[in-house]
Amino acid sequence: MESRTLHLPDLAATEALAARVAALARPGDAILLSGPLGAGKSAFARAFLRAAANDPALEVPSPTFTLVQSYDLPRGPAHHFDLWRLSGPADLAELGWEEARAGIVLVEWPERLAALAPPDALRVALSPAAEETAREAVLSGWPDRIGRL
Repeated sequence: MESRTLHLPDLAATEALAARVAALARPGDAILLSGPLGAGKSAFARAFLRAAANDPALEVPSPTFTLVQSYDLPRGPAHHFDLWRLSGPADLAELGWEEARAGIVLVEWPERLAALAPPDALRVALSPAAEETAREAVLSGWPDRIGRL
């Protein structure tokens, strides 16, 4: 699987990457966001949703406690899942996982998906870099689109 590693020097670069991903996303896509606490998963998801909605002021609360937040976007529905508190993939059914897959899904802590992780997903692994506000992003998946990111 092809992958790309990007150095993101600051939050603006992370947001710009999320906007590029949003421009290429389409219904049925899954974007899986992995990385340690504080790596920028929520910031990426927030920027993605604002770009996809074409609304920089869109309120995007963290789904840490609700586990999923849904949005009506111009290209169809999107669902932002935070699976940190999920005990495993069996709990996904009551969150509407299967129905959500018809739209775009952004998933923080995708390790909790186990075998339910879509094989055609775009995987975005974020990690802190040496500089205080910098991150590294390793992208894999989307063989027909990754070159445009």
